[in-house]
Amino acid sequence: MPPRISLALAIHNHQPVGNFGWVFAEVYDQAYRPMIEALERHPGVRLSLHYSGALLEWLRVERPEFLDRLAALVAHDQVELLGGGYYEPVLTSLPERDRVGQLRRMGDEIERITGRRPRGAWLAERVWEPDLPTSLASAGYRWTILDDAHFRAAAIAEDALWGAYTTDDQGHILTVFGTEQGLRYRIPFGEVEDVIAYLREHATEDGTRVGMMGDDGEKFGAWPTTWEHCWGSRRWVDRFFTALEENADWLTTVTPSSWLERQPPIGRVYVPTGSYAEMGEWALPADEALVFATLLHEAVAAGRPEARWLRGGFWRNFQVKYREVNDLHKQMLRVSDKVAAMTPGPRRERALDHLYRGQSNDCYWHGLFGGIYISHMRLATHEHLIAAEDEADGSARSEGRAVDGAWLRDVDLDGIDEALLATPGQVVTVKLSEGAGIGDWDIRAVRHALTAVMRRRPEAYHQTLIRHEAELARRAAHPDGGHPLDSAVDTGPASIHDLVTVKEPGLAARLTYDWHERRSGLVHLFDLAATPEAFARAEAVERGDFVDRPFTVAELSAGRLVVWRDGSLAQGERRVPVRVEKELLVDGERRNPVLDLAVTVENRSTERIEARLGIEWNLTMLGGGGNPAAWHEVGGVRSSHDSSGAASAIDRVVAGNTFVGLSVETALEPAAEAWWSPIETISNSESGFERIYQGSAMLFSWPLRLAPGERSAVRMTARVATTQDRAADEEAGARR
Repeated sequence: MPPRISLALAIHNHQPVGNFGWVFAEVYDQAYRPMIEALERHPGVRLSLHYSGALLEWLRVERPEFLDRLAALVAHDQVELLGGGYYEPVLTSLPERDRVGQLRRMGDEIERITGRRPRGAWLAERVWEPDLPTSLASAGYRWTILDDAHFRAAAIAEDALWGAYTTDDQGHILTVFGTEQGLRYRIPFGEVEDVIAYLREHATEDGTRVGMMGDDGEKFGAWPTTWEHCWGSRRWVDRFFTALEENADWLTTVTPSSWLERQPPIGRVYVPTGSYAEMGEWALPADEALVFATLLHEAVAAGRPEARWLRGGFWRNFQVKYREVNDLHKQMLRVSDKVAAMTPGPRRERALDHLYRGQSNDCYWHGLFGGIYISHMRLATHEHLIAAEDEADGSARSEGRAVDGAWLRDVDLDGIDEALLATPGQVVTVKLSEGAGIGDWDIRAVRHALTAVMRRRPEAYHQTLIRHEAELARRAAHPDGGHPLDSAVDTGPASIHDLVTVKEPGLAARLTYDWHERRSGLVHLFDLAATPEAFARAEAVERGDFVDRPFTVAELSAGRLVVWRDGSLAQGERRVPVRVEKELLVDGERRNPVLDLAVTVENRSTERIEARLGIEWNLTMLGGGGNPAAWHEVGGVRSSHDSSGAASAIDRVVAGNTFVGLSVETALEPAAEAWWSPIETISNSESGFERIYQGSAMLFSWPLRLAPGERSAVRMTARVATTQDRAADEEAGARR
């Protein structure tokens, strides 16, 4: 009998909560449906499939026949469906109750579709922490799949990765498979014959080895250049499946559960925290990521043994790298506690569903794919968390518990209190330690996070963009002086990690970085000669120290916050003392909340001061791309949210989005100069470098000329109008 080996393929298919319906349909046609059709053509091939909850819900509504076909493959023992967290959360980021709840919900759904409860769980982004066995086992799961990087960190030799291991936590046992690196790199990017030869090379006389390859289903047709490779003229998947069937005498395709039924684990392992290698790189600060990537790539290229010990950052550090991720995560934890305290019933079930949707992993990190920069998905995540909190607070009000008012509370868990103000119509969070800026302004009726704006910050991949555009310019200047950018030899699709594409030229010239977080209500003191263009580029010279420094609370009561800071103003070569006081009022009805901000500047020096007083106001209403539903109105003139402009003597500004069902009219007293510009990031994604609208920045400014001891006050009153109350609509729909 020839040497034998088994192959366990596990294909993970996922679409994020909040993604566009046309994206679901496009990827379905490019990758999901073709894979099922290939399995139906090749009944001798067995593998595991995973579909995240948002994708399953779309399939149930839009392609119900697909689920029937999937159930038939399961009934014939050709396919095993994996479970996991229903809305694809990173389980380690959740409270234990939500980990188990998400896992059980997926188990219930898989059982409803196939009649079989899943035994294996897919881990979102393969983020692992050592206490996960307790969560997975408590929810009824027996095994999961980790990355080869996890096993390297646990000192497992490369050649010992052809099998399963046990691990445990608090007496709960879990079996873990490792994705074998050689298989992952070859499937589907290598030649079919090379994959078969690689498996034959690792076969043994006793046939006790299994090669696990778990990876994204989208790379089988939906990633750039892969459709033609997998399903078009090259027909890679069909050729691969044919080869598997033709070599079935020594090469057996198995599902992980069927493998474990006949083959015991080969050892015990305790895996430290980790994810796949690229995620560790992305979790590092931008400058550290550049150093790490260079060291790792050089070590791998040189074949140095220490390469296996090089590890990047820890996934949770995305909460350090991006303030916006931390704010989102801590809001999720706060809302989870509120939902857990609700009385069981339909209202709690609605809140729990929104909470789970708001835990979808995609906007809690950023790398080559997914991430906090994808504005429509970021706002969708906020939307579900706002909805869950609104349901929980509404339930508490009906039971006579106080949920409206004002508190000092460490909202972002940095050890320093923030101010939190809540009414039935809005929730406002003020970061006292950083300019007393408004980090959250949630409008409950339409479930919209008005200030969920991203800061423009350096990313390691920006250096790739800069080098790429410099090379394009060099080759354009010297067309005969180098090789073409694209090789004339067609060697198949490149890995998505190696592609460099841009969606528009000149993106490197648009790279701009903010020196402070993009909260609202920040107080600037600029030169009188500052320009709108300099403000838009975050290059206006700041003479005060009030943007990102601590303020002190003078008064906090229901609907009212007063803070002050004794700071200074650069006056020539000297700094002179200045006090800034802010008064924030929240009021209004549920459908029409009001936010009022008054700013007073007092010259506490012995000399006259001159400056431009500016209040920075950053809002997002999903208005990028010239969206006609989203508009600014300044001085009676409408423009798109991603326009720039300036106007004088403005006493009223309106911004809105008819699709969101929201408008904000801001009255200014006295009339101000208004500057506005889009906040756009240059981000990388699976489809290339792109410019993404993250919100709009407005600066309302007034000339400030104060004699010693003199004070000056300005006020802006923002009145919100909404076209619907989504909670009421949802409750009415539930009653029908």
